[in-house]
Amino acid sequence: MGHSTIEHDSQASPRSSAARKTRVQAGIDIGGTFTDFALMLQPARRLIIGKRLTTPKDPAIGLLKGLQSLLAEHDIDAADLEFVVHATTLVTNTVLERNGAKVGLLATAGFRDVLESGTEHRFDIYDLMIRLPQPLVPRHLRLPVNERMDIRGRELEPVSEESVRKAAATFKAEGVEAIAVSLLHSYANPQHEQQVGRILAEVLPGVPVTLSSTLLPEIREYERTLTTVINAYVQPRVRDYLQKLQGALTDLGIHQPLYVMHSAGGLMSAGQASIDPIWINESGPAAGALCAAHFGKQCGLTELISFDMGGTTAKTCLIRDGQPTVATDVEIGRQERFKKGSGYPMKVPSVDLIEIGAGGGSIAHIDSMQLLKVGPASASSEPGPVCYGRGGTQPTVTDADLVLGFLDPAHFLGGDMPLDRDSAYKAIHDRIAKPLNMEVLDAAWGIHELVNENMATASRIHIVEKGADPRNFAMVAFGGAGPVHAYAVAQRLGAAKLIFPIAAGAASALGLLLAPPAADLVQSFITKLQSCEWSRLTSVFEEMEQRGRTQLAGFHLPDARIVRSLDLRCAGQGSEINVPVKNGPLAAEDLDGISQSFHEQYTKLYGRRPPSAQIELMNARVRVMGEERVLDTSPSSAGKPTSKTETRSRAVYFGAKAGFLDCAVLHRSELRPGMSGTGPALVQERESTLVVPPSKPWSVDAQGNIVVELGAR
Repeated sequence: MGHSTIEHDSQASPRSSAARKTRVQAGIDIGGTFTDFALMLQPARRLIIGKRLTTPKDPAIGLLKGLQSLLAEHDIDAADLEFVVHATTLVTNTVLERNGAKVGLLATAGFRDVLESGTEHRFDIYDLMIRLPQPLVPRHLRLPVNERMDIRGRELEPVSEESVRKAAATFKAEGVEAIAVSLLHSYANPQHEQQVGRILAEVLPGVPVTLSSTLLPEIREYERTLTTVINAYVQPRVRDYLQKLQGALTDLGIHQPLYVMHSAGGLMSAGQASIDPIWINESGPAAGALCAAHFGKQCGLTELISFDMGGTTAKTCLIRDGQPTVATDVEIGRQERFKKGSGYPMKVPSVDLIEIGAGGGSIAHIDSMQLLKVGPASASSEPGPVCYGRGGTQPTVTDADLVLGFLDPAHFLGGDMPLDRDSAYKAIHDRIAKPLNMEVLDAAWGIHELVNENMATASRIHIVEKGADPRNFAMVAFGGAGPVHAYAVAQRLGAAKLIFPIAAGAASALGLLLAPPAADLVQSFITKLQSCEWSRLTSVFEEMEQRGRTQLAGFHLPDARIVRSLDLRCAGQGSEINVPVKNGPLAAEDLDGISQSFHEQYTKLYGRRPPSAQIELMNARVRVMGEERVLDTSPSSAGKPTSKTETRSRAVYFGAKAGFLDCAVLHRSELRPGMSGTGPALVQERESTLVVPPSKPWSVDAQGNIVVELGAR
């Protein structure tokens, strides 16, 4: 497997005794098309980046082969690895492909059908043939438990052990592989669920059981039940995958534990991920957003748009005050992949991003109205774009970029994977240009522009919905295809500055090395803020903090950082705003400060003061985390700057008005801090190509980032 190496210091060679004291940190992100690798060697500050096609039938195969290849190429002893951090799409894929475990659900008598009643929401009110997501548990495996708690957690009816044992016998006869337990109001009092769990462990030993009161003690019956069911549905597959992967890494000589990135931007142990796999649903995109925030801080910028475009999808995330925004709701397994509301809503804190069906592998086609469309279907890694020469026949965004000249057919993945421009040209001609009676270059430009417009439109809506103006943000662009398309998306959004970080083509893998160990916990605590029992709320926070420390025990954190917050709303409204609060005991004198923070957040989000209604407290939240990691990826002054480089150029088509423009072609490895120029230009690195638009100045900052000044819109 080819690779990129970024040298930050002229230390001893890999075979010297000094190098044998090297500590290696590895981040591996499995995407829909490519698997990315980032190895950081300390203390030499040497970064090695790798990229190879994902093996969709068994993603672990590509991961292991790629890692083994990188270690061999650089003579790195596997025993020197301090840790491996992994991001995977396994949870999402399991739900999309409907190949999870056979799940049984135990619910309070009278509430077995909550999965079907849902919120009674139609994601498309005009679609008479609408397909709503089907329950992951068939009705004959959704069984009642005779018991009842009230909303305050007071017992109204004790658990009928007979009903639990009867349900367990049915599950055993049906061959159920995992069980979800979600009883009414268990967030207020978990005793009944715990009792049911003990009975199931006795009657069905070895069958994994997910209790909603342990996984998600949060109000809203449908979402809590659904989240519990999805966790049970994916648990056996994720557990087996992580155990197999850990064993394979051990066979390679890597004896350190495997860590997994979770959706809210922190690390968890593989063991914890095997128990609560829903936490790793958005692990790769979360790592990318962390990386964007890191490089933004290097440039002195804290208000950023993270733009990550890979082979299958593009993701946009808003970064405020140097941190990716986090949402407490996420949707998975959509019937219409990019239609909000068409999937399963889960109550899991996740980096708040929008996913767009636009990647390098997105397929261009002509619809029934004879209009050009791009995506959301993707050629993925098998067969991939036509130009990959792996059997693909439908033109994609990558094929269009190649025909337009943005990509060098001899330099893709450093030359390890040559691209077939003639095949791409023919595919666009036969399937797009000829049917539409247009020139191939114009058809390819149409594909390029259409996907840019789709991404910009979706990104603008996402940003504006957060109460922000994209013109006030700089864009950090990464991913295999992101640096090619970022200039057009940023210009459409009105962003004044565009940043291409070091290792832009595999930034998500690098972001895995930045994530701190973290545990996020929630507990519903429903009361009017004015009449809050502050001592009891303080006790709830302390109990959650202790649970978080227990989850992170394997990371040996001497001083964990605690972040507390409350979900507040105007009484009678249906959505909450998260407001940070201080650590330590809370008391009545804190009421005014908390109320003021809520009013400020409300005004910032909605543009007006909240109505004169009482403030209602819904949930208490705690994040327990280690110190944020800092990676020094800045170029070393010890390296010799390249004063002269071979002059290279390539003609690139920028549309009918501009035509072909002669673009300077630079290699990222030759650029040093202080260098500058004016577009159009192409900066090639092994994993991606950076496009600087015509007439726009670019420069290399002290950290090695390429900064393009787009100017005010």
